[in-house]
Amino acid sequence: MNQGFKKYIPFEQINIQNRQWPDHVITKAPVWCSVDLRDGNQALVDPMNLEQKLEFFHALVDMGFKEIEIGFPSASETEYEICRELIEGGHIPDDVTIQVLVQAREHLIRKTFEAVQGAKNVIVHFYNSTSTLQRKVVFKKDMDGIIDIAVEGAKLIRELIDSYEGDTNFRLEYSPESFSGTEVDNSVRICEAVMDVLEPTPENPIILNLPNTVEMCTPNTYADQIEYFITHLKNRNCAIISVHPHNDRGTGVACAELAMLAGAERIEGTLFGNGERTGNLDIVTVGLNMYTQGVDPCLDFSDLPRYREIYERCTKMKVGERQPYAGDLVFTAFSGSHQDAIKKGFDYVKATGSDKWEIPYLPIDPADVGREYESIVRINSQSGKGGAAFVMQNRFGYELPKAMHPEFGAFVKAECDRIGRELTPDELMEVFEKRYIYIEQKLWLVKHRIEGLGTDDASFEGTLRLVKAEKDIQVSAQGSGPIDAFMNALRSIGIDGFKIVSYREHGVSSGSDSKAVCYIEMQDPTGRSVYGVGISHDTFKASVRSILCAINRSGCEVRVNGEVI
Repeated sequence: MNQGFKKYIPFEQINIQNRQWPDHVITKAPVWCSVDLRDGNQALVDPMNLEQKLEFFHALVDMGFKEIEIGFPSASETEYEICRELIEGGHIPDDVTIQVLVQAREHLIRKTFEAVQGAKNVIVHFYNSTSTLQRKVVFKKDMDGIIDIAVEGAKLIRELIDSYEGDTNFRLEYSPESFSGTEVDNSVRICEAVMDVLEPTPENPIILNLPNTVEMCTPNTYADQIEYFITHLKNRNCAIISVHPHNDRGTGVACAELAMLAGAERIEGTLFGNGERTGNLDIVTVGLNMYTQGVDPCLDFSDLPRYREIYERCTKMKVGERQPYAGDLVFTAFSGSHQDAIKKGFDYVKATGSDKWEIPYLPIDPADVGREYESIVRINSQSGKGGAAFVMQNRFGYELPKAMHPEFGAFVKAECDRIGRELTPDELMEVFEKRYIYIEQKLWLVKHRIEGLGTDDASFEGTLRLVKAEKDIQVSAQGSGPIDAFMNALRSIGIDGFKIVSYREHGVSSGSDSKAVCYIEMQDPTGRSVYGVGISHDTFKASVRSILCAINRSGCEVRVNGEVI
């Protein structure tokens, strides 16, 4: 047995008494900060160029972000020039604040202040790593030495702001990088030391960002860390508590949600979770999770396919097929039981006129994020009868009677097995037409005349074609209604033993191209149920065609005036 697991050190839990966060509920959106153009960009194989960053920036603005981290302008000339273009090119709306990241190092801080000259609203986000492991392995300093780095950086930033010439509204953010890997009391110490230098106020608070730089523990422990930090921080009312979760353990979304329960007011993340290693927190998922709970996320996701296209084109990354809310297959049901429940959900909402979303297996209305209904149910060999009926109704407008679903579903399943893959909607329609419309015919209606349509006293006259015999026969009869008159006309030439069990009709189009489709269930002379479908611009003709369809499909021997046809 592999014993490699023994080399890993279990995460040490913190001692928090009477935790409050499990009893809290998310009732409002946090302040969102997109870090796509910095944290997301630095993780790309091919970082975005100027044009791509500008397009992405404007997409974030359109989505509703008010705080956007645009880069690390002191890191390279390219990053510096992108910052200058955003400012000098007039790309930044007055109500949007750009955020710039910088290490707590003197020359980088000075370069950063040069880069943001002339911007209206700026968050200077400075940081240094504080984790136990990095202190031991990378910096070889004790905690006091790490605090000194942060304090010196804070002093320089305050000096530069005090001497700054211009109208820029500066806000400050400090991150003890690798907060989750730092003893929580040391995180409190270093943040308080920074606050002592910067002297934030309730009117001008500092942003204290507590990053899960490497996700090291379960989400409940991260929430404990956040709650402990908040309850032990002096001058708590002078700080906005922000989180920046990564996704190393695959629980970045859960960490963000539990952090909000613990008191976090601000979240940094990216669209679709792009970022180092396994990525950042996915803001789309967190925001839409709130949306499905009746909470306004204060971001506009109504055209999610557009933002996905921009994201994939600019980053050259792909949104996975199962990515929550945005993946190709997340609103798709192949399972027969799922498809049946979804169809019944839509029927229920339509029948009751409910203004609530009550559709099994679909936690959100696909239309709310710009997705199409036609892809909700897709048909393969695992699909059920309800799924095929759902596609026929929602894609083509054919409302197949429930009693007809098993038969049509069996035809569809057989076709899926034959071709070894799922059926497209058009291929599904081909199965329907092959089985019910373009069938081998024994007889069909050439022409007809009906009198008394809409009354209880009708007469039918018409010409039927006997296909194999290649001859026409004249028929006529009276009846209590048009359908009864037609059935009596058939009986008059010896076509007997067929009984109508159920009948249904509806329109399948509108305007000048309006058509009626009729479904009929008949009992053939052997007692077996057989279904027929008829389509015509004329409702009565559609009805006649459905009856003849059922007779033609019955498989029974049909005689006209004693002769087998």
